[in-house]
Amino acid sequence: MRAQQGLKTIGFLGAGTPSAETRWTATFAQRLRELGWIEGRTVAIEYRWAEGRSERAAEIAAEFVRLKVDVIVTGGNAFILAAKQATSIIPIVFPAAGDPVGSGLVASLARPGGNVTGLSVQATDLARKRIEFLREIVPGLRRLAILVNAGNPTDVRQVNEAQAAARTLGLEVAPAEIQRGEDIAPAFETLQGRVEALYVSGDPLMLANAIRINTLAQGARLPTIYNYSEFVEAGGLISYGPNFPDQFRRAAEYVDKILRGARPADLPVEQPTKFILVINLTTAKALGLTVPSQLLVSADEVIE
Repeated sequence: MRAQQGLKTIGFLGAGTPSAETRWTATFAQRLRELGWIEGRTVAIEYRWAEGRSERAAEIAAEFVRLKVDVIVTGGNAFILAAKQATSIIPIVFPAAGDPVGSGLVASLARPGGNVTGLSVQATDLARKRIEFLREIVPGLRRLAILVNAGNPTDVRQVNEAQAAARTLGLEVAPAEIQRGEDIAPAFETLQGRVEALYVSGDPLMLANAIRINTLAQGARLPTIYNYSEFVEAGGLISYGPNFPDQFRRAAEYVDKILRGARPADLPVEQPTKFILVINLTTAKALGLTVPSQLLVSADEVIE
């Protein structure tokens, strides 16, 4: 489809799948409406989905360049990088990036420079907090597996942080590396009987396969901790991290400013304002776990 005549066009490169990111896209479109951008009347949103495969991102980004979209929206470092490599002219807004300065997406948080800006999900002590929450639900936890997409450097950095945090808490760590959806089941087979809980990174490949991961984890009787709530809504045990619908709502505000003439180089990268704790009680019961009452009280959302 060509970028529609007379309308501003947003190219939305979804890192995962439409079903996994429904709440994010809905929040994004809703905030645009509030800011005066009505889909089909003043703006067209072209949605494309990479299904967690970073090689698809380059194809989609190239398509958006051909369509001459006015702005590209995408999250996840590999996907943002693919868009950045496809164009140095079209503005790119990211709702979520890990360590955007360290991974070379922007020159600095205050002055991004170039054509890329958005929202960081960086918070260095989150890995430790996640493991502490897991320990509250799994008393006597000793051995922790960490599922990581080895093909994503940002993911590997986050997992190194989680490993370091786990060790300071006296846990043994078993890394389980995958690079595509087909690697997930074999990874679980190698963990069988060796670990007591699972820390899953926030890579788009994981979100695209959330149901598969949760099914295998429950089959292996492994409590899981995740970066964001969409995993817990898909049957995971617990998540702690940025409020992703809020990140996409704020990304729409960047898009609004850019469509009205602002330059990405002049829009500072913002940090998350809120972290949310979500617990799935149904999953806890299925695993025979009792969630401590003080943890339930501190949860932002409890799924029953």
